[in-house]
Amino acid sequence: MAPRRLLLVGEGNFSFAAALSETLDQSTQLTATCLQRPAELARDPLAWENLQCLRERGIDVRFGVDCTQLADVFELHEREFDQIYFIFPHCGRKAGVAKNRELLAKFFQSCADVLAEEGEVHVALCRGQGGTPADKPQREWHNSWQVVAMAALGGLILSDVYPFSCKAVAGYKCTGYRGFLEAPSCHPIKTINEKLIAELGKVFPLKRLKCSYPLLPQEGTSVLPFWNCDFLSAAFWISLHEDNSNSESLTGGTSQDVEDFLVSFSELSLLKNPGRDGKEEACEGTCGQAKICLRPSLLVHVQDVIEVPDFLSGSLHILSGPVFQKCHILPFTMPAFHETLFILGVNQNLKDGCLQSLLDHLKGILDSLLTQTLPESSKLSSLVKFVLQSNGKDYMIRVKTHNFSPDCTEDLIIGSVITSATSVIHKDQCFVFVSMNLDLLAMLVWCISDWRMLWTFDNRFLKNFVPGKIEPFKSHSLYPPCYVHDVSFWIDQKKGFDELEFHTVARAVSQDTIISIQFLSRFQHPKTQQVSLCYRLTYQTCDKALTQQQVASMQSQFRKEIQQHLYVIPR
Repeated sequence: MAPRRLLLVGEGNFSFAAALSETLDQSTQLTATCLQRPAELARDPLAWENLQCLRERGIDVRFGVDCTQLADVFELHEREFDQIYFIFPHCGRKAGVAKNRELLAKFFQSCADVLAEEGEVHVALCRGQGGTPADKPQREWHNSWQVVAMAALGGLILSDVYPFSCKAVAGYKCTGYRGFLEAPSCHPIKTINEKLIAELGKVFPLKRLKCSYPLLPQEGTSVLPFWNCDFLSAAFWISLHEDNSNSESLTGGTSQDVEDFLVSFSELSLLKNPGRDGKEEACEGTCGQAKICLRPSLLVHVQDVIEVPDFLSGSLHILSGPVFQKCHILPFTMPAFHETLFILGVNQNLKDGCLQSLLDHLKGILDSLLTQTLPESSKLSSLVKFVLQSNGKDYMIRVKTHNFSPDCTEDLIIGSVITSATSVIHKDQCFVFVSMNLDLLAMLVWCISDWRMLWTFDNRFLKNFVPGKIEPFKSHSLYPPCYVHDVSFWIDQKKGFDELEFHTVARAVSQDTIISIQFLSRFQHPKTQQVSLCYRLTYQTCDKALTQQQVASMQSQFRKEIQQHLYVIPR
């Protein structure tokens, strides 16, 4: 009897292959493949550990394998696989539904060339992606990956659907977003977070918390005074529908879901922020339409942290994770970033002394980090200052940035310090919350001028960072081309014009390839009194090629989107 032959494609760190190989009997032959070359996996200890296990078990491992061109990889005598596995396929974090459908279509057609006569193809997808009645919840057909139709292009039919359990495959760990803040990783965001925590740990007892809180907190999660309309005006409000599986998964809230959100940003049903007509009306209107928003800060979870029975007074409780905000397109502002939150509960009588001690040590740590890549002449004065707010008790953490980049003309706010009254459970304590923007801090420490570089999975970026050493970042993309397009449009003066929404639409349509939006002019027609605005958009990428044709297509789509969503008439 011929041995059963299995093929795995699209392996990331080979953890699925390593886990599966432990369950196979000697009569099964396994071939594990990935698109990357060995050098691209060299900095991933988990990948190399799994590869060593596979080689010790005699598993056939191949690199540089394009799963859409399998006939080019395997000779005729090597084909006839009984089962082909593709676990959570994806084109990359910037790809949308259409590109992933195309990937599936080409993959299934490629499978037909190397599949045995009664062979099977197994594909693991996230909830809702398949677009079948078996998906709970089920997306609208146009918003799914249409797996049945894509399989049909390869002459395949869907014969079974069953849940994929990562826990059932011991040792399997999905690649992707989690590497930013979790080991093993040399990513600057993780490095800066670990340095902050380690230095503060020399002074305060620490308790690290797992960020298992939801990305979509319910309205009223926090009781802090700033959790109000001003704070929420920059939030992404989510309208949950039965077909909106992305939002459904995010309410469950693990950091692994973040990449799915970033990938399909425009697929979510985002409620427009109605903040033009006054704060009270804006907040009431927004909350009336939906009770859920993507968290703009980890501060929304402080109530859950401080009200657990085992909360330790005097210890720094640390929570780290991704947060999201609507923002204008500027060099040092970002719609998604990583935040670390330090929570300190102290006795009322000790509040002033503990707060001052925390601020003094934090200032020293930040100054030390921020001056490592600067010349000696710039290290003489402090770069960090705590600016007292109008309420007389809270602070903004500002950094003098003129030494870092010509784009930095003003001080940057990298965090905040907030004090709060006692909680219902801990009536004898007051609390201090320190939130830090890790992405912005990493940019300043390593002199990274473009925040988008922090989100690239290009190995050439990660090669810049060596454990225990901080040097100025050098980009691997030299002189990337810029493409400039102007857009003019008539606005509806009754409905007004929301420039923040204009930037948000531009960011979504361009997939973060617009680096600048400049207001050029305002024109009012002398007869009709209609008002026209003109803006200049600059397109440029930081880690991949961008063609003039791609930009023209995005600009055309942008004109359509602003007409549909912002009630303007392009000229």
